Amino acid sequence: MKAIRFERQEAVGHIVLANPPSNLIATNFSDRLRDAVHEASETDIRALLIRAEGPNFSQGGDVLDFIDKDFNAWRTFISEIHHAYRSIEALQIPTIAAVRGAAFGGAFELALACDFIVAAENATFRCIEASVGSAPVAGAVQRLAERAGRAFAARYAMLSEPMSGAEAGRLGVAAFVVPEDDVEDFADGLASRLSTGPTRSYAAIRALLKAWSGGGVPGADSLLLDITMGLHTTEDARMGRTARAEAFKQGEEPAPVRFIGR
Repeated sequence: MKAIRFERQEAVGHIVLANPPSNLIATNFSDRLRDAVHEASETDIRALLIRAEGPNFSQGGDVLDFIDKDFNAWRTFISEIHHAYRSIEALQIPTIAAVRGAAFGGAFELALACDFIVAAENATFRCIEASVGSAPVAGAVQRLAERAGRAFAARYAMLSEPMSGAEAGRLGVAAFVVPEDDVEDFADGLASRLSTGPTRSYAAIRALLKAWSGGGVPGADSLLLDITMGLHTTEDARMGRTARAEAFKQGEEPAPVRFIGR
């Protein structure tokens, strides 16, 4: 059984961390994650859900696995982890992380690589790196700052304080917070909803958010027309506008449109 696997349920892809109860990040983690993302990218799925088997999303790095790595081996290991996480961000479909239990260190960073985090109220996010004399190496500092602001990024990264799922929701780190027993069902429902939405519109919105992240409002504005104008003639846009026009004639609010992703 693979420690990380890709599976498909209709238009939703699932990347499953399948080495419970801890789902630790070890030497072969990046290879297996990269393979799963690559497999997902070769399908026509329209949303991707990252979830875990067992009580924890992941308790982070397997210290016993990499404590004796020399500098070059450690740098290569982290570079490969970083590349795997960025490949998730490079997908052109919405991505969701469903988090129960612990999401420590690199696992927190994996969740932050997704567009949406669905967190259990009692989940625990933690940047543990500074507590062992290191620092987050796969994007947590800057992505926490992007979502929650510099002050909270400094607090949680420097002090290694645990952040509950409820607090993650309050700070804007998690998009949705639900009871622990409801996490997978809620995340799967969200993924299913996104998988029938206007996929190219979602890709444009993701691109604008990336542009904003790198260059602020001026950076996003400079790319706005190039990113969005191609949507005008898509099949989804024609369907959506036709439905709205017909509803407008009847004086009604249009029913949700089931888009085809083109």
